[in-house]
Amino acid sequence: MRAAAAFAAAGALTLSLTACGGDDGDEGGGDKGDGGKETAATVTLPELNGETLEVAAVWTGTEQENFKKVLAEFEKRTGAKVTFVPAQDPIINFLGSKIAGGAPPDVAMLPQPGAIKQAVDKGWAKPLGAEASKELGENYSQGWQDIGKVGGKQYGVYYKAANKSLVWYNAKVFENAGAAEPKSWDELLSTAQTVYDSGVTPFSVGGADGWTLTDWFENVYLSQAGPEKYDQLAKHEIKWTDPSVKQALTTLAQVWGKKDFVAGGADGALQTEFPASVTQTFTGGDQPKAGMVYEGDFVQVTVGEAGAKVGTDAKVFPFPKVGDTAPVVSGGDAAVVLKDSKGAQALATFLASPDAATIQAKLGGYLSPNKAVDNSAYPNDVQRKTAQALIAAGDDFRFDMSDQAPQAFGGTPGKGEWKALQDFLKNPKDVAGAQAKLEAEAAAAYKG
Repeated sequence: MRAAAAFAAAGALTLSLTACGGDDGDEGGGDKGDGGKETAATVTLPELNGETLEVAAVWTGTEQENFKKVLAEFEKRTGAKVTFVPAQDPIINFLGSKIAGGAPPDVAMLPQPGAIKQAVDKGWAKPLGAEASKELGENYSQGWQDIGKVGGKQYGVYYKAANKSLVWYNAKVFENAGAAEPKSWDELLSTAQTVYDSGVTPFSVGGADGWTLTDWFENVYLSQAGPEKYDQLAKHEIKWTDPSVKQALTTLAQVWGKKDFVAGGADGALQTEFPASVTQTFTGGDQPKAGMVYEGDFVQVTVGEAGAKVGTDAKVFPFPKVGDTAPVVSGGDAAVVLKDSKGAQALATFLASPDAATIQAKLGGYLSPNKAVDNSAYPNDVQRKTAQALIAAGDDFRFDMSDQAPQAFGGTPGKGEWKALQDFLKNPKDVAGAQAKLEAEAAAAYKG
């Protein structure tokens, strides 16, 4: 499963933001676009009166509630009853226990291509039917279709995507410090020093969640080492002891290794989960715990929950270029059918349509790789710009590296890459030790 190259459109990404907003739209026969004009449903669904379905995902909070509104529309159109099943990370382990107990969900939202492959290899996943495949062919670029395939067969519908190359900052902190948005890594370090000199710690890092650290690494590595090396490392065709990995870790240590640059130091960061890393950046008035936080477009959901406004209190700039070009790394969640029923296939078909994605797009904190979703559905400028760049890129994107890896290496809390990078955050001077740990874990996982 080969990821394509970094967004060609990334350089044109203009992030001039407005406040989060927008209504939820009409959840009846169709959604409403600009001016309240109703658009008809684009996909025909079967009658499923009396049928019950379960959908499992690791989503929580607002993300889960917004997805439930999409499921409610499916219920309205088909007569089926759909239950959301909260799953734990890693979801493959969660599904394994459900399947062993004879109660698998009908559909699971899997966050890694590696997890899709595992589900297929274990005989859990069912190929998509003709209707779902037809929707995919009409609405998705070939690259997004291909990463949902295993052995040439289509198993995954990438319902949700993410632009994971954004740095969010507290606008008041930057204003008080006289700081400007950086475009290069050196400028980022200079901006961080300016913020620190103003009396605010520059960065908030959600180190308790290892996946945030893999995202930091991937952005630095993609920009510095380039797309070809990125693909090779993603497939373990080169080792984690490669000099390109040493260079990226050494670069990361310029932030992680400077205690005064990270809120709470390494120990504090390792106790900070992702939502808290965002909240502590946008609460506390003129003296928040940090001035900046790195993560994807989905940060804005937590910004809203913190009582801040995107475009006013929270602004954003693209992850600065470390090498010749600025990186854009994408992630995503794919719907995979585990019970080959009429209802499960119909739900996969619905999730592959613009009808489903448009509902959640209007709610904010969501990005769809579905090119048939009208860009005006997104409720603010940052969402519209990132969605536009994603669609314009076509097949030219790089998928999250850790999500392409076997789950044991790239997607398991307390193990593999997550744990190795947490250890490195705690001791950024030990670059060689981090490389050795990463390679040992990767070698075992890819062999397995």
